[in-house]
Amino acid sequence: MNTPRNSPPSSSYQNAPTRSVSVRGEDFAYRELGPEDGVPLILLIHLAGVLDNWDPRVIDGLAARRRVIAFDNRGVGGSSGSTPDTIEAMARNAVLFIRALGFDQVDLLGLSMGGFIAQVIAEQEPRLIRKVILAGTGPAGGPGIDKVPALTLQATLKGALTRQDPKLSLFFTETEGGRRAGRALLERLKERTHHRDKDISLPAFRAQLKAIRQWGRQAPSDLSEIRQPVLVANGENDRMVPSHNTLDLAARLPRSELVPLYPDAGHGGIFQYHDEFVARALEFLGS
Repeated sequence: MNTPRNSPPSSSYQNAPTRSVSVRGEDFAYRELGPEDGVPLILLIHLAGVLDNWDPRVIDGLAARRRVIAFDNRGVGGSSGSTPDTIEAMARNAVLFIRALGFDQVDLLGLSMGGFIAQVIAEQEPRLIRKVILAGTGPAGGPGIDKVPALTLQATLKGALTRQDPKLSLFFTETEGGRRAGRALLERLKERTHHRDKDISLPAFRAQLKAIRQWGRQAPSDLSEIRQPVLVANGENDRMVPSHNTLDLAARLPRSELVPLYPDAGHGGIFQYHDEFVARALEFLGS
């Protein structure tokens, strides 16, 4: 369902209308909520993620004070076209989407693969990007990142055999607290019952896996070129993008702030600690 941008703002992500904008002949699906003034916050989702994979508590919390826009990049979910197989091309498509909405300055929140994309955009478009939040992510060439595709496929197969969502093992720890947080997230992701997004297609998923593998195997990027303020967050036990990559990001980015790694949390740390994360993110964006 596509809704004009001049329609009344939504009160929550659960009922935010899905809109679309044309980008070089392809339609990009997105949802927008929050106040209409101020610098927009553009959200960049994780591997295989679509609009319905964002934690509504994070979105609603941020949108209480910021204009928030989540979108499906090219070829993903409700967006048309073919998904590229490099992070750099995904970044270019994201920039085209931002400019198609008419923005000349935005903030970014990149989660996991979205954090890879955010790093490229921040470096290549310094005038477009004001501030960046990187969660559950790491730099190009970071140790263990090239193993993400194998871990994901293993968890997906295990999930199919056990009828368990792979996010439980990929995003959360195996402790009682981690399992409880994972189940709570899965319930929140079901809150939207109407006009849900399309699942990622197999070709798009394969392209993303290839892009992540290449990102993990390429030469380390020169993070000193990213001059914007950056907030860095993660759980202390991230299986997918090992947490020492988060510490490396914070140490090498010239203007970084590190959120202390969330205890008993993994790749989905910002979902598990959504209240704390939202408060810290809003403080960072407002400073």
